[in-house]
Amino acid sequence: MLHLCSNLHFSIKTWSFLSMLFILAFFTTLNYYQHSRPTSLFYFNSFITSATNYTLATYLRHLTLHPHLAGTAPSLHTALYVKSHFQSLNLQTHVANYSVLLSYPLFSSVIIHFPNGSVLSLGLVEPGFSSSGVVKPYHAYSPSGSAYGEPCFLNYGREKDYIALGASGVKVKGCVGIVRRGGGLSRNEMVEKAAARGVKAVLMFTEGEFENGVERGTVMNGLGDPLSPGWGGVENGEKLRMDDPLVMQRFPSIHSLPISMKSAEIILKSLEGPEMPYEWRKSMRCSTSGRLGPGPIMINFTYQGEKKMATVHNVFAVIRGSQEPDRFVLLGNHRDAWTYGAVDPNSGTAALLDIARRYALLMRLGWNPRRTIILCSWDAEEFGMIGSTEWVEQNLINLGSKSVAYLNVDCAVQGPGFFPSTTPQFDNLLTEITKKINDPDSEGKTLYERWTAADRGIKIQRLSGVDSDFAPFLHHAGVPSVDLYYGRDFPVYHTAFDSYNWMVNFGDPFFQRHVAVTGVWGLLALRLADDPILPFNYLPYAAELQDYTRILSKLLEGRNISLHPITAATQELAATAKETLDEAKKLKVDKVTDERTALKRRILNDRLMFAERGFLDAEGLQGRPWFKHMVYGPRNDGESELYFFPGIANAISKSSGGEEQNAAIQHEIWRGARAIQRAAHALKGRFICDTIFVCGRLEKL
Repeated sequence: MLHLCSNLHFSIKTWSFLSMLFILAFFTTLNYYQHSRPTSLFYFNSFITSATNYTLATYLRHLTLHPHLAGTAPSLHTALYVKSHFQSLNLQTHVANYSVLLSYPLFSSVIIHFPNGSVLSLGLVEPGFSSSGVVKPYHAYSPSGSAYGEPCFLNYGREKDYIALGASGVKVKGCVGIVRRGGGLSRNEMVEKAAARGVKAVLMFTEGEFENGVERGTVMNGLGDPLSPGWGGVENGEKLRMDDPLVMQRFPSIHSLPISMKSAEIILKSLEGPEMPYEWRKSMRCSTSGRLGPGPIMINFTYQGEKKMATVHNVFAVIRGSQEPDRFVLLGNHRDAWTYGAVDPNSGTAALLDIARRYALLMRLGWNPRRTIILCSWDAEEFGMIGSTEWVEQNLINLGSKSVAYLNVDCAVQGPGFFPSTTPQFDNLLTEITKKINDPDSEGKTLYERWTAADRGIKIQRLSGVDSDFAPFLHHAGVPSVDLYYGRDFPVYHTAFDSYNWMVNFGDPFFQRHVAVTGVWGLLALRLADDPILPFNYLPYAAELQDYTRILSKLLEGRNISLHPITAATQELAATAKETLDEAKKLKVDKVTDERTALKRRILNDRLMFAERGFLDAEGLQGRPWFKHMVYGPRNDGESELYFFPGIANAISKSSGGEEQNAAIQHEIWRGARAIQRAAHALKGRFICDTIFVCGRLEKL
C-alpha cells in the first residue's frame, strides 16, 4: 500500500511537471505564432507546404463549368463564386461595380461565290458548340455592316507586307482582306492599317493545332470604358455620347470578323493572281494555292453587332496590414472569359483563390502582414482591361500614394516553361523566390535551375505591352509591376476549346505547374508585404537603361542626335541605386526598434516605392496621352523593334532623317532623360534645392 501511494505521489508530481512543460511549450508556440514575421522560415514554409494540386483543380473545374463572358448572367455567377470564397475564409470582401459599354454579336455570315456560279456559306460556329452557350466568334466593337469584294491575302497586315503586295502588283483597295494573326500587331492595328489602304473588310484567322478553333478578341483601340476615358465609369457618373469624337476614334472604321484556319484554307486555296512571297509561304501552317489574289472568287461579308451598357464586377479581398496599413501590395487576375476560359484566365483565378486559402491558413496561425494585401478579381479584361482600368482611374490618387506593387497573373498555365515579365527592380527578388519553388517538370530541381537552364541564364521580359491588367497600374499610375506566365502560347487561345478538358489533357494534367506559379506569386507578395525594408533593387533598372541606350546609339549612328541626356541621367540613377542599396543593407542589420529607426525605414521604403512614379510624364505619350510611362509603354507603330522608350520609338518610326524629325527624336530623348532623373531624385529623396529655412536660418536638408 505504501509502495502504491509512493508511486501515485511520484505520478502526480511527474504529471504536474509534464503539464507545466506542456503549458509553457503551448504559450511559447502561441507567442511564436503571434509575433513571428511572415517572412520567417516558419511562415514561408507553411505557405509552400500548404499547396495542393487537388484544390487548384477543384477551383478550376468549378470556374469553367459554363462560359462566362463579361456582362452576362454566368459572369455574374462567377463573380459571386469568388466573393463567397473570400467570405468563407473570413477575409474582408468588397465588390466595385462599373457601368460600361460592351459589345456583343447579333448576326454574321461569310458567303463565297465561285466563278462557276456555286456558293458556299462558311461555318462561323465551332463544331459541337452551337447550343452550349458559347458566344459566336466575333470581334468586340467591330462596326456593323456588309462588304462584297474579291479576297486578297495580306499576310500579317504589316507595312512591309503591303510593300511586298505592291511590289507584286496587287491592288488591295476594294478587296476583302484575309489576315493571319501575328507579326507583332494587335487586332486593332491590323484592321486600321487595312482600312487606311481602302480594304473593305477584314477576315482574321489564327494558325494552330485546332483548325476549327476561332480566336475571339477585341478590336477597340486603347484601354478602359470608351464612354469614360480617364475617369471611373461608376453608375450615374459622367458618360460621353456614342457619337463623341473621343469615343468614335476608339473603334475601327471597317468591319472585321475572326474565322477558323479551316475556313481560311477554303479561301486561300481558291486564290489566283501573283505568287505569294517565298518568306510568307514557308512560314505558313495552313494550305494555300500559293497565290495572293485578288479573286477570282468573291466574298459576301455581313456582321451585325450591338454595343450596350452592362455592369461589370470587380471583387476584392483585403488583409489589413498590422504596422503599415496604408501601404498596399496588390495581386490581380481577371475572371471574365470569351468562352470557358480554363487557361485564359481561370488558371490564374484558381491560383488567386488558392493564395487566399493559404493566406487565411497563415492568419489562423497568427500571421498578419506588415502591409495591407489586396487580392483583386477583375472583370471585362477581354474587352480592353476595362474592370482594372476603371478601378485604377477611380482610385488613382490612393494608388499613386500608397501602392507598393501590383503582381499580375493572367494565364497562370499555358504549357511548359516559366516566363516572367517585370519592371527591373524586381529582378533579384524574383530570382531569389524561384530558388524556393520546386520545378513542376523536373524531379529534384528548383524552378530557378530549370528556368536558367532553358534560357541559358536569367531571362526576364519587360512590360511594354498592353495585353493584361498590369497595364493601367504601370503605364498610367506608375506602380511597379510583375506579370507571370507558365508556358508561352497555347493553341486554344480565345476559342471554345479553352476548357477544363484541354487543361487536364494537355496544359497541366497533374496541376503541378499551377502549384509552381501560385508559389512564386504568393511568396513575392509575402516578401513585399512583410519585409521591413522593401526588397527593391534599382541597380538592374539602371543597367537595363544603359543597355537600351547602347541599342539606341547603334540605331541613331550618323545622325545629328545626342543621347548624352539619357546617359547622364542613367549614371545618376545608377549611383543613387548603389547608395540606396548600401543604406538598405545597414538598416536591415540595425536591430534597433525605436521610433527614429522605424521612421528611417519608412522614409527609405517610400523612396523605393515612389521611384517608379518618376518615370511618368504628365503629358503622356504623343498621340496617346493616357499612357504616361516614358520607359515602358505601347508604341504607336506596333512594328517597331524597340520595346522601350515608347516616345523615342514613336519619333524614330515617323522619321525620314530630316532635321525636323531629328529634333522631334531629340525632344523625346530629353523627355526620357527627365523621367529617369525624376526617378533618381525620388529614390534619393532629393529636392530641387538642398536647403530650407528653419527658424530664420538656412540649413541643409
